[in-house]
Amino acid sequence: MKEYTTLRNINRGYMKLEVWQKAMDLYQMVHNIVNEAKMDFKIRSQIDDAALSVPSNIAEGYSRRSIREYIQFLYIALASLSETLTRAIGMTSTSQIGNTQFQEIDKLHYEVENRLLRLIEVLEKKRDAGNWIDHIAEDLTEYNP
Repeated sequence: MKEYTTLRNINRGYMKLEVWQKAMDLYQMVHNIVNEAKMDFKIRSQIDDAALSVPSNIAEGYSRRSIREYIQFLYIALASLSETLTRAIGMTSTSQIGNTQFQEIDKLHYEVENRLLRLIEVLEKKRDAGNWIDHIAEDLTEYNP
C-alpha cells in the first residue's frame, strides 16, 4: 500500500480502501500517458480531470458518513470511470495514444471498475439491512478539543 500521508483519523479511512488506492494508480497512469502524448491541452485536461474524479468521489462519499450519499458518490465515481475509458478509446482511435498505452489503461480501469462495483454492492446490502453507522461518535458531549 502506497502511503500518501502518515496522518490518520476516522475521516481518512478511505485511503485504506484498495479501490481508492487503485483509482489513484489509474489517475497517475492516465496522467503520465497523456502528458507524454502530443495532443491538445483541452483533451489532455479532460481525461486527466475524469481520471482524478474517480478517487476524489470515493473519498468525498466516504467522508459524507451517510450511506445514501456514499453510494451516490460511488456511482458518480463509476460514471467518471466510464468517461475516462471513453476518452482513452477516443484517443486511441485517433492515434493520440498507442494501443499498448490504451491496454495498460484498460487493464487497470477494469480492475478499479470491478472493485468499485463490488463496493457498491456491499454498501447497498448494508443500507438495505440497516447495518450502517452514519455518525462518528455516539455522544459528542465527551469531545474536548
